[in-house]
Amino acid sequence: MTPTIYYCYDAYCGWCYGFSPVIRRIFEEYRHSLAFEVLSGGMILPEEPQPIGVMAPYIQQAYKTVEERTGIRFGDDWLWHIFHPEESDWYPNSEKPAIALCIFKEYYPDLAILFAGELQYALHYEGRDLVDDEAYRHLLEKYKIPEKEFYGKLHHPAYKEKAYDEFALVRQLKITGFPTVFLQVSESKFQLLTQGYTDYRTLKEGIEKVLENGEKIKDDPALQ
Repeated sequence: MTPTIYYCYDAYCGWCYGFSPVIRRIFEEYRHSLAFEVLSGGMILPEEPQPIGVMAPYIQQAYKTVEERTGIRFGDDWLWHIFHPEESDWYPNSEKPAIALCIFKEYYPDLAILFAGELQYALHYEGRDLVDDEAYRHLLEKYKIPEKEFYGKLHHPAYKEKAYDEFALVRQLKITGFPTVFLQVSESKFQLLTQGYTDYRTLKEGIEKVLENGEKIKDDPALQ
């Protein structure tokens, strides 16, 4: 089997947003020698909708730590909702972006890492509400996904079930925080590479260390 990177993330996870340039760089470097899978974790799944104000006080401090550690920047349109929660109409929920990712993987299964990053950027930089269907329209145009098909699937029970299957798998893997990255090197061997943010060099070293006992991955000549 082809060794496979499993990236467990959530579209609403600020640390995943900070990690997105790292995992994208790893993807670009290893895409011709490793397979990549993205699993949505279901970080925010309230039984009843909860306004952004419930978590805003925590985020008002935490986002600065993410910026300082990762170098990422959160956009003004997102920050407005964090610092004006009483005026915001946001009710965060991980369900819809997870469904959107499941749909995307049917069209471009090899580009899920890129789409996950697009969702994070849409939310955390552009300030798009991922609970709103319109938050995805610009990505449909970019990836040439038929709008009618996409929106039909976005509200179809079968795709909601796919998303919840991913949430269940993440729980089965005993993942308690995001981002988390595994490398599967055989049918039965999974190696944890990181649970929480890590930088590119550390992640790359971890990948190479896991692989050195098997067939060494050769760098893609096109990237040299």
